[in-house]
Amino acid sequence: MEQERKAGCECCHRTKERSDKEYKDLIHRLNRIEGQIRGIRGMVEKDVYCPEILVQVAAVNAALNSFNKVLLANHIRTCVAEDIREGKEETIDELVKTLQKLMK
Repeated sequence: MEQERKAGCECCHRTKERSDKEYKDLIHRLNRIEGQIRGIRGMVEKDVYCPEILVQVAAVNAALNSFNKVLLANHIRTCVAEDIREGKEETIDELVKTLQKLMK
């Protein structure tokens, strides 16, 4: 599985090697979110009352926010910290831009 994750276009984009634990946690979270989205779709297909759907949408939003927090924390602890140690100050600008996009 790890070899499959490393396959990609490294010449065009930066990549991130994640530990198996981090990878499995993120994938597990995304699988749950995907299931929630399918559930919402099913509710719409069954003409469920709007407030019930809205509650489920709020739950998905909370799950996505939680995913973002975990991913951002991991990014800061690993990529950002490593780049700063290596003197790559531009990483701070990248982090600031990312945070600005997340706070829209």
